[in-house]
Amino acid sequence: MRKTLIEKTADNLVNAFLKNKIITPIPRKFSKKLIEAEKFRKLCESKIKLPIIGFKAAGTGIPLIKKLNEKEPFYASVYKKNILKSGKKVKINKSTLGIELEVCYQVKKTFFTSKGLVTMKNISRHILNMATCIEVVGYRQRKKGITSFGDLCSDFGANVKFLLGNKKKYKKINIGNLRTNISNKKINLNVDGNTNSVYINPLNSLRFVLNKLKKDKINIDKNFWVFTGSTVGVVPIKGKGIYKGYIEKLGSVKAIIN
Repeated sequence: MRKTLIEKTADNLVNAFLKNKIITPIPRKFSKKLIEAEKFRKLCESKIKLPIIGFKAAGTGIPLIKKLNEKEPFYASVYKKNILKSGKKVKINKSTLGIELEVCYQVKKTFFTSKGLVTMKNISRHILNMATCIEVVGYRQRKKGITSFGDLCSDFGANVKFLLGNKKKYKKINIGNLRTNISNKKINLNVDGNTNSVYINPLNSLRFVLNKLKKDKINIDKNFWVFTGSTVGVVPIKGKGIYKGYIEKLGSVKAIIN
């Protein structure tokens, strides 16, 4: 049977994702609106047989949500191939958008058999660990900038690599008001942030993703990570070297950009 345009486009982007290639931009109709981009993302993800290690929340900055006339963030799957330990090297290209600093949570697999919606009152029962994380974001396409959430969502959430800091046993802290910072001494970069910039707070972002997973009937039958969104926005990568992220009470994480 002859493949449709959306099937051909998904095959092309999936191949780029798997082989770390950059392709020409996909047709705008698959990325202009978030609802169409989510359908396209799910089609692409259905074609990948690699282990899923977690999910990312994206578009979690409330000012950005308002600016792009969206109602809420979105999520995307994160594959094992995209996870690195703190201090590892990440190669970038002209389609790399920047670097982010995030709080991430490791969630118990029993979440998938739980009943009812996740609320801020019951969310703690699902969490095992928490950690600091650097995410390198970018496209598999030759394009720059963000004109809509669909741009990011349609390209696997625009996630390139995640670098995990040391995980800590989860405990209740004031996660909505922690100082954060990302720096690179070599290029004199020093950007401050706060966890309150992440969709009210990272725990609320986690709640959002977990309820979306329930709605979409996702089940991966193992403990998994949720990356909750950047506390410093998308910081452009203007030079190579060691980028160090720090989140108050959680610790630090490093990425070597080359």
